[in-house]
Amino acid sequence: MKRIKVLKNIASANDAIAAQNRGLLDRYNILAINLMSSPGAGKTSLLLGTIAHLRHQLRLAVIEGDIASKIDADRISKEGIPVVQINTGGSCSLEAHMITNALEKLPLKTIDLLFIENVGNLICPAGFSLGEHRKVVVSSIAEGDDKPAKYPIMFSLADAVVINKIDLLPLQEFDLAGFHKKVTGLNPRVTIFEVSCKSGHGIEAWCSWLLQQLQNHRKT
Repeated sequence: MKRIKVLKNIASANDAIAAQNRGLLDRYNILAINLMSSPGAGKTSLLLGTIAHLRHQLRLAVIEGDIASKIDADRISKEGIPVVQINTGGSCSLEAHMITNALEKLPLKTIDLLFIENVGNLICPAGFSLGEHRKVVVSSIAEGDDKPAKYPIMFSLADAVVINKIDLLPLQEFDLAGFHKKVTGLNPRVTIFEVSCKSGHGIEAWCSWLLQQLQNHRKT
């Protein structure tokens, strides 16, 4: 019972900080997207494709989360996009207080859309709100079609699911229709995108959704 109480206290404290983060983002009319996936699903590749498609329409920024290294942050910074690296030092998820510190390092007055690339993990990030406005799960064809069944909480919380590396579909035993059915069974309101960062397939539809989400956000 004591352990449960401690966990509840940690979650409550995190949620309070997340609410403050969201309030700050709202003050600057910034829409924040929390990108979550298992390692290697292609979050960074999706970000790079998104930047290429939207950089002339929106002012973009990225908070990059990793257990160690700044490899992905370096790839983003080469695109001339403001990026802040967070190394968790072993923690399997970003937490709200980490985002608070990162926001202090970003030029908030010149940002429309902020991406938070979470640590590669399909369990821990589901438990920590960061102050984001939308949660997006990236799952790749190479990982297999059983991820929604194995990690139902993550998929049930998502506003959108990106099925990445769709170009690999002819080479993999992947039940695409079954994947869609599992996801929508867990989360009927979710929007699903089939994307190939290599060919560019689906990037336009994904970016159109982002633009619509920003427009909706600014109406509220």
